[in-house]
Amino acid sequence: MTDQSAEITDEVRDGIMWITFNRPQARNALTFGMYERLAHLCRDMPTDGRVRAVVIAGAGGKAFAAGTDMTQFRAFETAQDALDYEHQIDAVLEAVERCPVPTIAAVHGACTGGGGSIAAACDIRIASAGLKFGFPIGRTLGNCRAAGNLARLSELIGAGRVREIIFTARLIEAEEALAVGLVSEVLPDEASLLARAGELAERVGGMAPLTLRATKEALRRNRAALKVEDSDLITSCYMSDDFRIGMEAFLNKTKPVWTGK
Repeated sequence: MTDQSAEITDEVRDGIMWITFNRPQARNALTFGMYERLAHLCRDMPTDGRVRAVVIAGAGGKAFAAGTDMTQFRAFETAQDALDYEHQIDAVLEAVERCPVPTIAAVHGACTGGGGSIAAACDIRIASAGLKFGFPIGRTLGNCRAAGNLARLSELIGAGRVREIIFTARLIEAEEALAVGLVSEVLPDEASLLARAGELAERVGGMAPLTLRATKEALRRNRAALKVEDSDLITSCYMSDDFRIGMEAFLNKTKPVWTGK
């Protein structure tokens, strides 16, 4: 088990690894180090039976993860900074998808931006009644989702709904999330959510591991075959005046005034 003061913790209990985003004071906003730690845990997951399934959750009772910590974007100066960031995020999400054991996102509260992308990369998502899921970047930051990220979301809830929630910056709540297949179950509160996550992890962790692994990889390859070039789209957003305007407005708790430049 890692140091409990860390920003992301992991603990194996009865063959289930519990990974917890642990920045409750920041609604578990993800630092670059947290992304890398998650990827490391997924890439190095033992396949000898010690871990049969993974549950990912957020600490603090308010959020699964409220996106990337925006203060880190202040260091972006060049187009390469933006491309490197999106490449890192893509690598993290691929590591979650390639995790050799089943992954379950237990989503309570806010699940936005990078948090939403991580949940979408998990094999199964269950949520509490307080779920708020979405990508309000059109209102807050003025950046964009990479093409692979959008493809993963579209696979789950359809391209039309992805467009609509990004264009309107609204958040999907629990009842709708269940109706559209974003989550497979809704539990009344966080305690029942985590209890159900443990039960579900125990169940899927008892299935034939090679069957699960082959299914996960085949589904990932289906989408990977459609990978497209999107560097021009990424740099057009991250290098814009609007991105700086949105970032500073969000951090200063003011409303951005977009210029389209």
